Amino acid sequence: MEKTSVNEKGKTILEIKGLSKSIGKKHILKDISLEVKGGEVFGFLGPNGSGKTTTIKLMLGLLNYSCGQIRICGHDVKREFEKAVSNIGGIIENPEMYKYLTGKQNLMQYRRMQDGITDERFEEVIDMVHLRARINDKISKYSLGMRQRLGIAQAILHHPKLLVLDEPTNGLDPSGIKELRDIFKRLAHEEGCAVFVSSHMLAELELMCDRVCIINHGVVVGNMTMDEIKSAKEGGNRLSYRVNSSSPESAAIVAGDMGIENRISGGALEIITEKENVPAYIKALALADVAVEGVVPIQKSLEDAFMEMIGDTPEGGVGQ
Repeated sequence: MEKTSVNEKGKTILEIKGLSKSIGKKHILKDISLEVKGGEVFGFLGPNGSGKTTTIKLMLGLLNYSCGQIRICGHDVKREFEKAVSNIGGIIENPEMYKYLTGKQNLMQYRRMQDGITDERFEEVIDMVHLRARINDKISKYSLGMRQRLGIAQAILHHPKLLVLDEPTNGLDPSGIKELRDIFKRLAHEEGCAVFVSSHMLAELELMCDRVCIINHGVVVGNMTMDEIKSAKEGGNRLSYRVNSSSPESAAIVAGDMGIENRISGGALEIITEKENVPAYIKALALADVAVEGVVPIQKSLEDAFMEMIGDTPEGGVGQ
């Protein structure tokens, strides 16, 4: 079995073009297009019911799609199914295991289903998922995090070029989430694997991913690098500020005269403007004899930025 090479970083591993899926009159997915390259952790982000799991099932050939194209390592999933899926490893929902067997015995069972897995690779994977000390324990004694790590070991045993994971951190504690995050980064950045992670956990994807595709109501509403996500989170050059004044109404009048977007919320004035406009606004407040204690930036959360992006998405898609 040929090992995924770091030389494949930057090469297109997964390509989806114009993918649509309907059930009866319901449009589950509408014209989905995205691309995932080797060497990156790619986040597929959206609220529950947005179409994430349906997209993954189509990628794996578990569902038929209405129109569009899915190619994995250049192979069309419909026309070259076996060649396409031979490049995939994945965990959809919870990994299936024999609880009466040990972790090593479970991994051996999976090894028998694949050709060309060397002893060296078998041992390497056990170490990679940090299960060496417990690999001979029965699965019935494993924690949820340990079962997830063993599931990943099964999924990467044959050196897949694309690793597909659907909500892999569900139910894990912070320590377990960090362990998985580190494994995904190593697979992508050191082995050159394309890691596709579907999740609704915004903050977790922010720590894990190189790029994120945002989907809502079966429609892609954004496809960005983490730097672009950060910019959206911070509002780019336009930021929200809280104006601490004893007379927010008077401060609002001054903002309005300058063409600055503003609103009074909770008895305080909030303005939205470019950073370079703030000194001029403070000076204008002083000239108008409006007492102000300070103009303070309001830190937008990732959730705020995400909700702003999906807020105007047209409904009509009913996904999973």
